[in-house]
Amino acid sequence: MERQDYTMPTLLQYENVAWYEKGTVRILDRRIYPRKIKFVICQTYQEVAQAITDMVTQSAGPYTAAGMGMALASYQCEGLPFEERVAYLEEASYKIANARPTTANRMRLITEKCVIVGKKALLNSEDPTEAIKQTTIDSLNHRYFTMNKVAKFLIEKIPDEGTVLTQCFGETIIGMLLREAIEQKKKINFYCTETRPYLQGARLTASCCAEMGFETTVVSDNMIAYLMSTQSIDLFTSAADSISRDGHIANKVGTYQLALLAKYFSIPYFVTGIPDSDKKDRSSIKIEMRDTEQVMELNGIKHTLEGVKAIYPSFDITPPELIGAVVTDDGFYSPYDLDCYFKVHTENHFY
Repeated sequence: MERQDYTMPTLLQYENVAWYEKGTVRILDRRIYPRKIKFVICQTYQEVAQAITDMVTQSAGPYTAAGMGMALASYQCEGLPFEERVAYLEEASYKIANARPTTANRMRLITEKCVIVGKKALLNSEDPTEAIKQTTIDSLNHRYFTMNKVAKFLIEKIPDEGTVLTQCFGETIIGMLLREAIEQKKKINFYCTETRPYLQGARLTASCCAEMGFETTVVSDNMIAYLMSTQSIDLFTSAADSISRDGHIANKVGTYQLALLAKYFSIPYFVTGIPDSDKKDRSSIKIEMRDTEQVMELNGIKHTLEGVKAIYPSFDITPPELIGAVVTDDGFYSPYDLDCYFKVHTENHFY
């Protein structure tokens, strides 16, 4: 398959997400992009797992980093007997997959597949490191190709010269939606929420939109009611880190309140992504609690007095009654009818 990152913005070109080469994995540091363009160089798979935990890469970036990290793990255990190499890969799979708890189920799909590929390569006297790297690239191609289908459905709901509100950084769907709009010669204006505390919307989503030539406006997270009451917003859209079968979605914290406002102002909210076959209901979604220091500072500058406390749930959960539809590679599904998706796809095929 042709590489699916053609014409993609800087952030979504494969080598700029995460890339294994000669015993290292380099990951573009999205915590500081676009103020600085810097790569974190990982010498071990443990460092890759830590980089994922530390949010060096976010959104779908960790899925690529996970696969490249598994290639690095394979390199690290070169020279060990067969059984010990397989055990080493299994240990790496567990550590990398659990680097961030909310998406551990999706990460396991990637890392466990890498174990299978590596083991098969060893049995066939092939290079397991290159085999794992290649399967990661194949997975990237498949994911981009799949989300391109999603983008084709979503763009149907956006009028020419329409206005879209985004939340956080939807990574692949953002890139594919932008490319699809260019190919269809459809003009779209974007409002991007700033997305505290890491500013992913301002730094990442807005950067992709602007780089691709779209009119892009950043708004802080507490401006949304004002925005919706004074501007014409055609739809609100976000990706999702988890989509349970009963229609609850987990996405960057703040999504729930945007969905509430969209409902109040009669603005449709479309969630993009593939439902999780192993997430039965809301109770299946685990919310990751992160270091509260990240709330009390911005760009390394602390802005609270000593003794002030904070909380940082990385995600919140939006219930199905606030979601207009879940946009998949098969089209639009009611959040109350996601089980029907699995009548066509018997398992999660996204990775």
